[in-house]
Amino acid sequence: MIYMFLNDKRSFSVFYKPEENMRLTSTIQQIKTVVCGMSGGVDSAVSALILKLKGYEVIGLFMKNWDTVNEHGVCTADVDREEAKFVCDHLSIPFLEVNFVKEYWNEVFSAFLKDLNQGKTPNPDVLCNRYIKFDAFYKHAIQYLGADAIATGHYVRSSAGYNLDDVDDKKGVELLQAADKKKCQTLFLSQISQNALRQALFPVGDLLKQDVKRIAREAGMERIANRKESMGICFIGKRNFHEFLEEYIEPRPGNFVNLETGEIMGQHKGVHNWTRGQRALIGGLPEAMFVAEKDLETNDIFLVQGTDHPALFTQTMFTEECHWINKPPRPLITEQMFDCEFKYQHILPQINCTVTLSGGNSLIVSLDRPIRALNAGQYAVLYDGEVCLGSAKIRRPGPSLFTMGHRERIKEYVT
Repeated sequence: MIYMFLNDKRSFSVFYKPEENMRLTSTIQQIKTVVCGMSGGVDSAVSALILKLKGYEVIGLFMKNWDTVNEHGVCTADVDREEAKFVCDHLSIPFLEVNFVKEYWNEVFSAFLKDLNQGKTPNPDVLCNRYIKFDAFYKHAIQYLGADAIATGHYVRSSAGYNLDDVDDKKGVELLQAADKKKCQTLFLSQISQNALRQALFPVGDLLKQDVKRIAREAGMERIANRKESMGICFIGKRNFHEFLEEYIEPRPGNFVNLETGEIMGQHKGVHNWTRGQRALIGGLPEAMFVAEKDLETNDIFLVQGTDHPALFTQTMFTEECHWINKPPRPLITEQMFDCEFKYQHILPQINCTVTLSGGNSLIVSLDRPIRALNAGQYAVLYDGEVCLGSAKIRRPGPSLFTMGHRERIKEYVT
């Protein structure tokens, strides 16, 4: 038996008893066709299961976005495909596949390499969701397969829930944080379009990860529940990051330089391999050295001693144009300023900030406390409570505390 308790006004309880072949009552007004993105993982598997139990006509669609093999000669995409097909066969839903390798290369990977060459720290997962899962996949499902909606296994929620027929065009749809705050993926979806969000369902957004795995096991998909979660950048996999980049970016050697003394500490193969806040692998020192600044003209990387050095901390940033998922907050339009919450890394909590318009739709984000390792190329993701408002790519961080004359260590802010 499977118990699923979704704790809001759109919730329902499902008791899944295959042996009884029981008829389930759906909360939707009529049967709709939903194309569910199947990754071969437990989240998409349970998403498809929930949709089927709610009475939707579900089609499973596997996306091939990258074409490579691991160090043992195994194509990881082929393994994921077989697991996705197993889930669809187990749930008795159609299994389809689509190749987005070209789109992924043009929209995601090329942008990733461009940012690295410019000394930035890109987030390809944000671009993948914007251009592949909620653009290419979305359009393929709606326009080519004739679906009424798409679904994914992301840990996020939508203000429309399952009531996509009743969306108020004036109010639009908000992207909301997941019930499982540790797994919440709103940061990675902070660049998706309003059109895609209005036709998207997120069945596991109301569930905890542990419950998702339990549901999969009780539904006979134990092998899917026991799969290890994919971590890191998908196209790199388990390979060494620096060795991977050497296949695409020519080495540009430079020096590691002590920011405070000017002493040369060693050599590196290119600024694209390093990001602010990262530990530099230099042995024989009393305390570890960390990347504080990069000079693209000289290829020098400036290091500081200790993970809590003030040169690693900043309290402001300047962004490119902001992408608002629904619409800009009214105070930002009327007063040119808006108080909200900020996040730039998935694993870190939100912190309070003030956002100010700076020429068009660009922003200045001022935080209520300094944060460590803020980099150009990352995304400033903005929240109003549980609502993810959208995000803006960071053009450059503001001056570090060290630059501003604060030389004491910032131990209380190190996470």
